Amino acid sequence: MRIGLVGSGKMARAMARGWGEPVLCTDPVPRFAQAIAEETGGEAVATNAELAERADLVVLCHKPAQLAAVAEEVRPHAKGVASILGGVPLAAIHEAYGTELPTYRLLPSTPVEVRQGVVILAAQPPRDAALDAAVRERFAALGALVELDESLVDVAMGLMSNAPAYMALVAEAQTDAGVRRGLPPAVAGELVAQTMAGTAALLAARDYDTLAVRREVTSPGGSTARGLDALERGGLRAAFSAAIDAVLDPPAR
Repeated sequence: MRIGLVGSGKMARAMARGWGEPVLCTDPVPRFAQAIAEETGGEAVATNAELAERADLVVLCHKPAQLAAVAEEVRPHAKGVASILGGVPLAAIHEAYGTELPTYRLLPSTPVEVRQGVVILAAQPPRDAALDAAVRERFAALGALVELDESLVDVAMGLMSNAPAYMALVAEAQTDAGVRRGLPPAVAGELVAQTMAGTAALLAARDYDTLAVRREVTSPGGSTARGLDALERGGLRAAFSAAIDAVLDPPAR
């Protein structure tokens, strides 16, 4: 399956790196498309229409506000369209591209660059069986592919799309704490990052049972118990709850 990326921003680049194979790409800023093409051995093409003609699947990575304008160029030529546009439901994609063309809504997270991300797929009735299977296979190569009812897609986005920044902030705070007590910054950073990666793998091995993982390392009255108590008193749970509310319920303008 030959992929064409309409829009060559950060998420497009992350997916292209994760796939590690040539892609077609376009962007209003030509050097962005050219950078992805050079990195993947692909090609920056002149127009969205040409990209749609040559690609087996067009992946919409442009700004959501450009949906209708891009569809005018892509729709007459596309064989299938996958949208990663945040906040754009399947109904809007169908309106822009029609109901005859196979269309998909997916939301990836930036760790797809290293094939450790999550990709949310909005559930819908099967369209083209061969294309459906190919789309699932291609995006599953980037990490965990999780299919959800579309009513839950935005909630999932609030949990995982923003989370790499949150996890980086947690890692930064932990690293700073270690540095404050004398560790060299590079050593503290490595300790924290490797422990986060190992804990993620351990959680997966424990079927995501967070309590089981905590119990394995926590003794009554021990150092971990004291640290967890400090985090609870510091409002860790409330902070993450407030973060997802801030994402999903932005203030009115």
